[in-house]
Amino acid sequence: MRNREEAARRARELVAQMTLEEKASQLKYDAPAIPRLGIPAYNWWNEVLHGVARAGTATVFPQAIGLAAMFDEDFQEKIGDIISDEARAKYNGQSRHGDRDIYKGLTVWSPNINIFRDPRWGRGHETYGEDPYLTTRLGIRFIEGLQGHGKYLKTAACSKHFAVHSGPEALRHEFDAVANPKDMTETYLAAFEATVKEAEVESVMGAYNRVNGEPACGSETLLKKTLREKWGFRGHVVSDCWAVRDFHTNHKVTATAPESAALAISNGCDLNCGNTYLHMMEAYQEGLVTEEMITTACERLFTTRCMLGLFADDCEWDSIPVTETDTDAHAAAALEAAEKSMVLLENDGVLPLDPAKVKTVAVIGPNADSVPALEGNYNGTSSRYVTFLEGIRAYCAQHGIRVLYSLGSHLFKDRTSGLARADDRLAEAAMYAEAADVTIACVGLDAGLEGEEGDTGNEYFSGDKKDLLIPESQRRLMTVLQKSAKKLVTVIAAGSSLNVEGGNAKLLAWYPGQAGGTALAELLFGEKNPSGHLPVTFYRDISEIPAFEDYSMDNRTYRYFTGEPLYPFGFGLSYTKWAVSGAEYSGGVIRAKVKNEGDADGDAVVQVYVRCDSPLAPAHPRLCGFKRISVPAGGEKEAEIALDPLTNTVVNDKGGREEVAHMTLYVGMSQPDEQSVRMSGVKPAEIAL
Repeated sequence: MRNREEAARRARELVAQMTLEEKASQLKYDAPAIPRLGIPAYNWWNEVLHGVARAGTATVFPQAIGLAAMFDEDFQEKIGDIISDEARAKYNGQSRHGDRDIYKGLTVWSPNINIFRDPRWGRGHETYGEDPYLTTRLGIRFIEGLQGHGKYLKTAACSKHFAVHSGPEALRHEFDAVANPKDMTETYLAAFEATVKEAEVESVMGAYNRVNGEPACGSETLLKKTLREKWGFRGHVVSDCWAVRDFHTNHKVTATAPESAALAISNGCDLNCGNTYLHMMEAYQEGLVTEEMITTACERLFTTRCMLGLFADDCEWDSIPVTETDTDAHAAAALEAAEKSMVLLENDGVLPLDPAKVKTVAVIGPNADSVPALEGNYNGTSSRYVTFLEGIRAYCAQHGIRVLYSLGSHLFKDRTSGLARADDRLAEAAMYAEAADVTIACVGLDAGLEGEEGDTGNEYFSGDKKDLLIPESQRRLMTVLQKSAKKLVTVIAAGSSLNVEGGNAKLLAWYPGQAGGTALAELLFGEKNPSGHLPVTFYRDISEIPAFEDYSMDNRTYRYFTGEPLYPFGFGLSYTKWAVSGAEYSGGVIRAKVKNEGDADGDAVVQVYVRCDSPLAPAHPRLCGFKRISVPAGGEKEAEIALDPLTNTVVNDKGGREEVAHMTLYVGMSQPDEQSVRMSGVKPAEIAL
């Protein structure tokens, strides 16, 4: 029930009937049943990053970084709502059949609202990018979609990983992320605070690493003083998986498993993803924890279960049928998300392709017919995958266009067949490119190359990137295609900054979900107009940024980067021409006229940046508002953009916020810097206050 006080009362009644051993047993992610109290088993570990994950058939939306590229708060909440419908439908059906296994519950460990501060971080594509405000708004709306607006929580969302977590993956179990108070408030904690206070997120997951010396999942500073005392968080805290074990095995802040369990629970970590809390009774017997600590944690967990309606007979979400998964309506939303997320990075005029003039298309590359290139990580399993090749082929079939296909190269190995010589598909790629009117190169990465480090709690192994290049096998392929193709369109599947050379046009597809191929074809042939914008800076080379282990924000992200990026944060091209005028500010809201001066309908992503008149302000104007609006060709609409309530503030060196007397707002289609304006072709309007 959404009335937390009533849910807490019911939880206390249940917990009061348990023995101490039973209470302790409920603090582990795979909580056993207590038959004598009518309490069924429950598995707290469930994933819904961009669709119900690892639990069978589900709608697969673009990876989180692609959702961020939409810059669309309303659609973000709609996607969260669809995902929670599917999670409930699956839970309702599977629990009736006695299946309460992992990934089949209602406590969902999403969203990942860490800041993507370094392009090497393999898990960056799970986030909403590098900007605290964009991350905040999308995180809040995703959580609201997941949790619903009913009497009971539809699902219980989780803000993770708290805090200061963004690589290196290989060091995360032992690393101490040192961040100064200004960076903590301004960058690393901002989205967490907002999702707690505004979205009332039901749970928070700690991180593997230490933060300024304290292990995150046992940090008095983070979990007690900040999360509960300062922000007033009332939900439950869960550890990252096997993170509490790291206290004694890697961080060496404790000596034994009971000591680790005691440190975590005493500082407010209620639920253990892992097995260290199996030692909780041992910790109790050693005098390291009290019964009150165990009871408090157990009551918090059962409060969440009561708020989900798991012990009620009037939960409105119980009526969601099992057929409310993988529906046509949900598939249409996944297609729309894929269309809105892709970013046009370069275009010399070759796009959109004219189906009346193109007779033969060559689709070449290791990601052309790849399902993993659609999925990203923490993904579900779609029944409707459309690869890039399949989408292009289906479109071309309707217009009498011949499609030639070659793998071109392995994703990362030097040959596609073990008995062949190196580069065994390059000749085929060259001959098809020569024969085609246009060649579409589908290159990039997948979650096997960038993702979460494999460990006890993960099903796959990948990790961080070592540079910003596509694998060498693909670089050789691109060299061949640049020589052989009459016109070359490069399609990049990736979740992070890459520097890919070659092509008359470049389209960043991200990991676009189940409908990626259909969306790609529509964009390439002009059925839809590209409208995605970058939620991260694309750098030219890794040498331009600080060491990976350095958590200072100096020279990181668009707010502090001192060089010229390859593609700036907020950048994205269109098939039409935009103009912004008549910008006015009143009562925390910007109103501006957006005109579509071209001949193609499209979506404009209006962005507002602020430069505060203070030496404490970031080096460059920061995002403080955004709005996506649809404007027909030749038309004009007014955009109304609510600004960040913190727009007129800066953060001092002690981590405190101060108001400024003067600021300048920039309203446009990109950042207001010279490079962004030149590349986007739209000069922002300025408002001095």
